[in-house]
Amino acid sequence: MSDDPFADPQDTSEQILAATYRALRDRGYDELTISAIGEEFEKSPSLVYRHYDSKDELVLECLAYLLERFEREVTSESITDPRGRLEDFLEWGVRGDSSDRLAFVAMIVELRSLAVHDEAYREHFTRSDDVFVAYLTDVIEAGIESGDFRECDPEQVARTLVTTLSGAIVHYSTTERDWLEDVAAELDTYVETRLDARE
Repeated sequence: MSDDPFADPQDTSEQILAATYRALRDRGYDELTISAIGEEFEKSPSLVYRHYDSKDELVLECLAYLLERFEREVTSESITDPRGRLEDFLEWGVRGDSSDRLAFVAMIVELRSLAVHDEAYREHFTRSDDVFVAYLTDVIEAGIESGDFRECDPEQVARTLVTTLSGAIVHYSTTERDWLEDVAAELDTYVETRLDARE
């Protein structure tokens, strides 16, 4: 999973979403305005106003784009290394510490809090969790078929992992991080206990 999801926007629409992402990442949701997004946009800011009526419309489209991008990336090829796929996903979730990744995670945590009272954000994050669970379910099923993982309920394990990672990124973004390695080690133990088929 790339730490810079808008490294190479392909058209005006993606450039607007990239500007939204940068403004949101740097300013936070409360300070985000369409004007601020226009300042990040390389073309005329009037294009932003022409296409969007509110910052939430832009933010939700940006989130949808990021989720669709993730889906395209993980379904673009068959799962030939389920153990590696799972390790990469968990590593990004609890141990990735690049500045871009930290900023991205903080942004997601802030936006996820809006889902408490905003149905549109709730719908998005419900869907995103379902996408991640479906992906990990596919990975675990592939691992069972290949003999890398032991028999289990793949969806149940996948949902447990996604729920744990969701909690971890909230804590990661809002507290000191002296707990992180201990939690990561416990997560590794859970995965080994539930999935590892090696003797």
